[in-house]
Amino acid sequence: MRRSTIEHVLISYEKLIQTATTILRAIGSDKEEADIVASHMVEANLKGHDSHGIGMLVQYVKQAASGGLVPNTPAHLRSDSGVILQFDGNRGFGQRVGKEATQAGIDRTASTGLTLITVSNTSHLGRIGTYGEQAAAAGLVSISFVNVIAFDPIVAPFAGSEPRMGTNPICIAMPGLTDAEPFVLDFATSVIAHGKARVAWLAGTEFDEEVVVTPQGERTRSPKTIFEGEPAGALLAMAKHKGSGLALAAEFLAGLLSSGGTMQPGNPKDGSIVNNITTILIDPNRLGDIEWMHAEYKAMVEYQRSAHQADPENNPILIAGEPERQRYASRMRDGVEISDGEWTAIRDAGLTLGVDVGEAA
Repeated sequence: MRRSTIEHVLISYEKLIQTATTILRAIGSDKEEADIVASHMVEANLKGHDSHGIGMLVQYVKQAASGGLVPNTPAHLRSDSGVILQFDGNRGFGQRVGKEATQAGIDRTASTGLTLITVSNTSHLGRIGTYGEQAAAAGLVSISFVNVIAFDPIVAPFAGSEPRMGTNPICIAMPGLTDAEPFVLDFATSVIAHGKARVAWLAGTEFDEEVVVTPQGERTRSPKTIFEGEPAGALLAMAKHKGSGLALAAEFLAGLLSSGGTMQPGNPKDGSIVNNITTILIDPNRLGDIEWMHAEYKAMVEYQRSAHQADPENNPILIAGEPERQRYASRMRDGVEISDGEWTAIRDAGLTLGVDVGEAA
């Protein structure tokens, strides 16, 4: 990402947690919910996914004020048919709803070996990899598909220059050789997440590649056309037609199977970030010799790493989940870098609720 002269500051884990918790309590969350949501967001920052970090508080404050987000709302089980559990989020904090629904699925999989979970109508779920890690820590494989409704579309289909979908993440997670080293593949089906574009826009930076398309079909590195354009530009789908196809698959799997709906214009939009998710949980112990699986996993990882590397010091071969663990260690030690623009937006959001989280440092 290309830097500008915009100032950045390093913020400690403790300050991030304090800031998030203070604003969440002011929104109306009780202590338990505020702790869950704050921990989820700050962990996203620590693992390098700032798009889903505490910068999202600005959107949450607006969404709660308009009634699009309802604090202290648990996951509501609306259908239980054994291996299928279906929940309604009722516009509650997605980080809480997602955690509760995932835990219910983990508990059910202990007896069934396989569970399908859907959640509809929940506010922003945050970083989907968090739920993959939750399942992997319980020894389970997790496959998730997510879509967004109520919000304006932000991703253009392949060969198009107008937005028609959300960033529709897909997450595949499984236990690694230890509980601390799960395989967690978590990605938006757009080239970058919408939140990353927001972070870049607030920081005054451009991307190293053209990830945005204008309504006229011109590609650009600048996020300005998304947030300042009229009409707005759109993010590009990853991997051309393949990413566009994956995004639409996630739209169908999350929106249809959860009964939550899709981005199609017949469904109402109120500017809120509302997610649907479909997750499959699998107990690998039911499918074969777990010791053999571990040995095979280790052998395949070692084979992957044995490939020639042009720059192993600066660009080593990493397994999905490793970059996050590396960033977590360094950011816990050194702090999280946030632009002055993003911190100002967070602080201003708090001031609308009558709380001042203070200076970043």
